[in-house]
Amino acid sequence: MRDGLTRRRVLGIGGALGLLAATGLSASAVLARRPSTTGAELRSAVPLPPPFRVPLPIPPVLAPVGPGRYEITQREASAEILPGVRTPLWTYEGTFPGPTIESRRGRPVTVTHRNELPVPTVVHLHGGRTPADSDGYPTDLVLPDRHDATGHGGHGMHDPRAVVSRLTRDYAFPLDQRPTLLWYHDHRMDFTAPAIWRGLAGLHVVRDDAEDGLGLPAGPRELPLMIADRAFAADGSLAYPSLDPDLRARPGVHEPYFAGVLGDVILVNGAPWPVHEVDAARYRLRVLNASNARHYELEAVTDDGRTLDLVQVGADQGLLAAPVTHRLLPIAPAERYDVIVDFAGVPVGGLVRLVNRLGSGRTRDVMAFRVARRAADDSRIPRTLSTDLPTWSRADAVAVRDFSFRTGRMHGGRGWLIGGLPFDPARTDVTTRLGDVEVWRLVADVHHPVHLHLVGFQVLTRGGRPPSPHDAGLKDTVSLRPGEAVEIITRFDGYPGRYLFHCHNAEHEDMGMMANLEII
Repeated sequence: MRDGLTRRRVLGIGGALGLLAATGLSASAVLARRPSTTGAELRSAVPLPPPFRVPLPIPPVLAPVGPGRYEITQREASAEILPGVRTPLWTYEGTFPGPTIESRRGRPVTVTHRNELPVPTVVHLHGGRTPADSDGYPTDLVLPDRHDATGHGGHGMHDPRAVVSRLTRDYAFPLDQRPTLLWYHDHRMDFTAPAIWRGLAGLHVVRDDAEDGLGLPAGPRELPLMIADRAFAADGSLAYPSLDPDLRARPGVHEPYFAGVLGDVILVNGAPWPVHEVDAARYRLRVLNASNARHYELEAVTDDGRTLDLVQVGADQGLLAAPVTHRLLPIAPAERYDVIVDFAGVPVGGLVRLVNRLGSGRTRDVMAFRVARRAADDSRIPRTLSTDLPTWSRADAVAVRDFSFRTGRMHGGRGWLIGGLPFDPARTDVTTRLGDVEVWRLVADVHHPVHLHLVGFQVLTRGGRPPSPHDAGLKDTVSLRPGEAVEIITRFDGYPGRYLFHCHNAEHEDMGMMANLEII
């Protein structure tokens, strides 16, 4: 084994839990409380609409400009998110969410992004098996046409390996990966959180023939659901507590929101608490939590108080081996779940609410489905969904590494650290060989959804016990709860180069909670 065992002694589970006390959080208190969320809520200064009045929008599918070629312009736009109120946004192609890219497994695509925003941007295809030069490393900036390349702000760290382009950049995606729901979003160093909050997020679906042949609900009965919370200022703009509202020089948020920014409006596909008319049939819900920091625990509840099954068929990185049935489904920032809901037993005219058991007041509701009609349904949920999941075992691992995710000091103030260190693009934190299998043990002080770029992984243990039912399948983001340790296993295959792993609480990410992974 390589340096993993040394790291284990320094950053072991017991030591990481001990670090909680140094940050004002005793392990026993954290483990006893396990608060439902990490962060503070912004309150909107405009009247909010009643729930279940606005129809659910479906993001448009982007048309190619040529075989395997797409173009997206990042630009400012305004939209009527709250009824009767115009909200300025930063967008992909003028919409929030951005347009959906539909692709096929193994058919490469190139997406040309043009930056017409007032600040630099970076694009990351979250969950993509992507070569390093197209993965959206945080310092690989696309500058606006009239912008000083030396003045993009941030913590002032120099990255000698950064590849900076002006106005446009081609991102090449081989898509040699399992069919699944991916999403693309801004990943600029120090300013990811406010950029996503302002609208820079969209969906990318990968399909293949084997999945198409399963008979899962399809067409209008397959619904993408991008869930995101936001708050609105008195003028209708999106409220966000940036230290630098222009997002040019000083990263971070005002102190009350240091642990994460929560909004008091729940948007689904950019609409507040929407409603969608459905047949009395099965529907496939492709759910993404695109919130900066809010966690959800989803439940589908009928008018008469019955709870409908959420039959999970896929995780972050595609289909499960077999379906898993849930009544409650926890989903952390950046996680995706592919679930089937059957509305056949709901009377015509009945309402099914998708609720968040971790929310309170207005944030308890997410959206609703109105059963409009009886209809034929030839869909099915096969007992076997996929046979191509990896079969890694501990015996295959050439290294075991431990990482603590906790708050601490950085750059003269407070930040969020991995293994006691804030992010530095010039430092290599982990080096592994292409094709190696490793076990990573991750320990948290508060909630941290941990995301690995390039690779999917499997959850081995949670809190020293077997994985939870919602940990099934191949994932790229795992939710750590306060004081919790999670073991994951993965194979670092795909491509060599520099990649990231980080917390996907976007405020934590901006304030230091990223680390470099070098695959050689």
